[in-house]
Amino acid sequence: MRKQNHHHMLVDKPSIRILHAVGGMNRAGTETWLMHILRNIDRDRFQMDFLVHTDQPCAYDEEIRTLGSKIIPCLDRSKPWLYSRNLKRVLREYGPYDIIHSHVHHFSGYILWLAKQVGVPIRIAHSHNDTSEVDAHASFLRRLYTTLMKGFIQGSATTGLAASRVAAVALFGDDWENNPRWQVLYCGIDLTPFKTPVDGLVLRRELGIPEDAFIIGHVGRFEDQKNHLFILEIAAIVAKKYPGMRLLLIGDGILRSMIEEKVKQMGLTPYVIFAGLRSDVPQLMQSMMDVFLLPSIHEGLPVVGIEAQAAGLPLVLSDVITDELDRSLLIKRLSLSRSALQWSDLILNTWESQLDISKPEMLKIMEYSPFNIQNSLTNLVNLYQKLYISTQGIN
Repeated sequence: MRKQNHHHMLVDKPSIRILHAVGGMNRAGTETWLMHILRNIDRDRFQMDFLVHTDQPCAYDEEIRTLGSKIIPCLDRSKPWLYSRNLKRVLREYGPYDIIHSHVHHFSGYILWLAKQVGVPIRIAHSHNDTSEVDAHASFLRRLYTTLMKGFIQGSATTGLAASRVAAVALFGDDWENNPRWQVLYCGIDLTPFKTPVDGLVLRRELGIPEDAFIIGHVGRFEDQKNHLFILEIAAIVAKKYPGMRLLLIGDGILRSMIEEKVKQMGLTPYVIFAGLRSDVPQLMQSMMDVFLLPSIHEGLPVVGIEAQAAGLPLVLSDVITDELDRSLLIKRLSLSRSALQWSDLILNTWESQLDISKPEMLKIMEYSPFNIQNSLTNLVNLYQKLYISTQGIN
């Protein structure tokens, strides 16, 4: 009899209600990770909704609704007094939430401060980026804002998560390790797409790339952070030495038209392919790219760097990118103070010196790493449960 009771209790466990705060559910690193979590989490036990700061439809919206979650717009981010009213209304109307989990970097401070006033018991600030350098050189007003927000996070977050150690410093301060509230939680990826072989020739034809081209790949939003202008400088030099070079740029963003214009000016039109937003990044990495290039000015822990390793692709990165990413000898780093010529040499050397690690071996390494979505999901679920249980006594 007792057994049945026990089983009955499991069925009746209340579901834990979580509200994720994001800019919009588009195909970017953090959002894609959240989608992996949503698809794989036990959705009877965890109800996840998404607070977004846009009224435009985003890439993942439809799938999110299909999976039984809500997309809840909350506008006027630039007008704190209106935003405050909007957010409190959302929390009242759609709540009560057990957990608010905010992914919008500094602005999380304000969100969690408001959630604290409304009485959301578990308030998580999640840092996905290392903005320390940028923050230090910001304008006076911007520094005032970031200082204020970090203060709000210190005062209103019950837990802080970071995608990497450098991302933790950026939001929680230099001594974050001395505070048990703050911890690193690596965001994993779904390794399934890397297990199926792909026909690269079909993809090359579709994108109009010669079969024997040497392809330098880059995946990233067209924003200053990703350093596209420098990528073009490097590509121009490689193209001179090796006219069979093609630069494959995947992504979209505010600077895209400027970069397209720049490609024309530099006479690189035949060499550069703008592929836009793609849902088949793992396939493109596996079957088309020869070297992956990411000379970012700053990063938290780039998901594309995890994907490129899972694809067994050699990577050339800027040295600001944390070495927590490194699971193999596939990765080479160079300082951004080095010339485009030095970068192009490193790319060509990397391509020419074939690595002695096979793709299946590399995939195995990634399966056992914290970057496997299964391991990442287990860590997040355990954390949610632990936090939820700890608040049950108080309520």
